[in-house]
Amino acid sequence: MPFFQTLTPAQRRLLGWGAMLFALLALLWLLAPVLSPFLAAAVLAYVLAPLVQRLARHMPRVLAVILVEMLAVLVLASLLLLLVPVIAKELPLLREQIPVLAGKVNALLAPWLAKLGVPIALDVPGIKAFVLEHFGDQAGSWVSTLLGSVRIGGSLLLALVGNLVLIPVVLFYLLLDWPQLLQRVWALVPPRAKESVGGFLAECDDLLGHYLRGQLMLMGVLALYYAVALGIAGFDLALPLGVFTGVAVFIPYVGFGLGLVLTLLAGVLEFASWYPVIVVAVVFGLGQVLESFVLTPRLVGERIGLSPLMVIFALLAFGHLLGFVGILVALPLSAVTLVALGRAQRSYLQSSLYRG
Repeated sequence: MPFFQTLTPAQRRLLGWGAMLFALLALLWLLAPVLSPFLAAAVLAYVLAPLVQRLARHMPRVLAVILVEMLAVLVLASLLLLLVPVIAKELPLLREQIPVLAGKVNALLAPWLAKLGVPIALDVPGIKAFVLEHFGDQAGSWVSTLLGSVRIGGSLLLALVGNLVLIPVVLFYLLLDWPQLLQRVWALVPPRAKESVGGFLAECDDLLGHYLRGQLMLMGVLALYYAVALGIAGFDLALPLGVFTGVAVFIPYVGFGLGLVLTLLAGVLEFASWYPVIVVAVVFGLGQVLESFVLTPRLVGERIGLSPLMVIFALLAFGHLLGFVGILVALPLSAVTLVALGRAQRSYLQSSLYRG
């Protein structure tokens, strides 16, 4: 113990807080699969708590929580249902168009490859037989086969259903006891640190509120843009594809990429030509320019302070630790981390260690 005896009281406190933080992070990493639904519910509770608080002034808090949670579930279910018409229309089109597209690709590439001495051609009859087998009238059979396996049907499906049930339950109790939970957490803060911790939490709350409000406006404008642009281009599924793409930009890069792939697939299957490829390239290219250079700076602003490289790293890191929930909370948690790092930098620049 001679090392600890040489430390000052301030250094011992710092070392103790560092050890507690390390233990907490290790515990979070070990329990990440279990904590994911609780973390998702906590994020939703933070977003929905102000609305519950306003409604609770005019009605019992239990009723306010039930109304807000039902509204949130309805909104999320509506967003998921946007994919239903896309899937319902694309599966029959896949059965019809994949053999046709394979024949066109074969007619285009086979002669060119033959001139280069590469005698390769697509097996169009084999592709057609495969498509008819897996996307025919019994297309649902592969789903039942997949879900019937022990690994997928047992563990993954059970975890998915469990989270879908667990998140609303946890969210209900968090919203119901939100003021008391905040008071209990605040009571654990040492009196001497209440001023600095309160300032830090207020700065984080302001930053996250600005981020969430800006993201909601950004999603609304982009959903309107993509729906109108695809509708003008003649896409039958312009409304669900446009709204889904606009909402999905809440997940940076991943949401935009998913909307792009779905729209491109729907366009190719619908028109069976190069027209949808050109349209999707133009519409999504202009949408990305509009989002990056006009909407994001004006609606979200630069207060988040994350460069594109930091955004990609945050998505990968939090996604690896917490899965899909980690992708959803990557940017808000990174913004809070930046607030903490900014305060630590200011403290360091004012410390005797820096000033010598």
